[in-house]
Amino acid sequence: MTSPAPPSTKVVVIGAGQAGLATGFYLRRGGLVPGKDFVIVDNATEPGGSWQHMWPGLRLFSPSTFSSLPGWMMPTWNDAKHGYPPRSHVVDYLTRYEERYELGVRRPWLATAVNRETGQGELTVTSNARSISARFVVSATGTWTAPFWPTYPGMPTFEGRQLHAADYHGPAEFVGQHVVVVGGGNSAAQILAEVSQAAVTTWVSSRPPRFLPDDVDGRDLFMAATARVKALNEGREHSGVGGLGDIVMVPTVVDARDRGALKAEPMFTRLDHSGIVWSDGAREHADAVIWCTGFRPSLRHLRSLQLRKSRGYTPVGGPAGTRVLDEDRLYLVGYGDWTGPASATLIGVGRTARDTVADILHRLD
Repeated sequence: MTSPAPPSTKVVVIGAGQAGLATGFYLRRGGLVPGKDFVIVDNATEPGGSWQHMWPGLRLFSPSTFSSLPGWMMPTWNDAKHGYPPRSHVVDYLTRYEERYELGVRRPWLATAVNRETGQGELTVTSNARSISARFVVSATGTWTAPFWPTYPGMPTFEGRQLHAADYHGPAEFVGQHVVVVGGGNSAAQILAEVSQAAVTTWVSSRPPRFLPDDVDGRDLFMAATARVKALNEGREHSGVGGLGDIVMVPTVVDARDRGALKAEPMFTRLDHSGIVWSDGAREHADAVIWCTGFRPSLRHLRSLQLRKSRGYTPVGGPAGTRVLDEDRLYLVGYGDWTGPASATLIGVGRTARDTVADILHRLD
């Protein structure tokens, strides 16, 4: 049974997805006691982070051995047909990881604000359950709860269904329909691969999708990102993953290609009441439009700090590159390259969490 959270602690971690758990692992390994010296709060009712909310057919881009958090390797996924682990395997792994290291996550605790304590030198995390003060706060809330919707003329007049990839649950709800999938990334390709087996599909993208070679997966992407970090630290230029492509050819996407389903059209310019319209006036009927247009960092709980923005992002720095420059008691972990190369991935976030915790422990000492 989880003990009651203290009113004050050394570190509060907001979010218990992959970034929060990796941070908790290193805090514990550094000698801090879960539930006493640090507290992890999470808004979900169950473990698994954002993975528990993703569509069932989603698969990792890498094998289990290259999709692990620090300390414990993800159990092997043995499925010759599909190759890479599904969402459910990741949820199970994160659940067991949390239990293995006895991180004592408090849930469902929705962090609503982080405020400065006058004269105390601490930050206070306010949630729907209670408030906790801490020397340092690590925000690890990811992006899943902040889907990005672009704006196109005619969207309010379209009479069909519009949904974001965050709200997609599987192809069964689109049987016999005409579905437009928008986006040129991995989510769009994997969702299109599924839906095209149950419905007529049209794939549109603002630029032609870039497919990786069949034998390239997340392992290569992570190594490219690592090489880029090393090069930049040495003062050399490196293109990182940009030169490799965008879409990993997982088995479902390969199957869609072999069926001729991976044909992307240029982006339409507007919607009307019954479908999509291109710049030359060509129209196509649609029953549904699935917007696979990405996410933004979920940082609503930090609005009360009124942090200055640089190009839409809060400036970060420090030894780990995750310390907020305008509030150095606050760290951001797991939000992608902004807060650490590949830090939005299972394997990549470990390095960012390690360096962040090292900075925190040094400052606590």
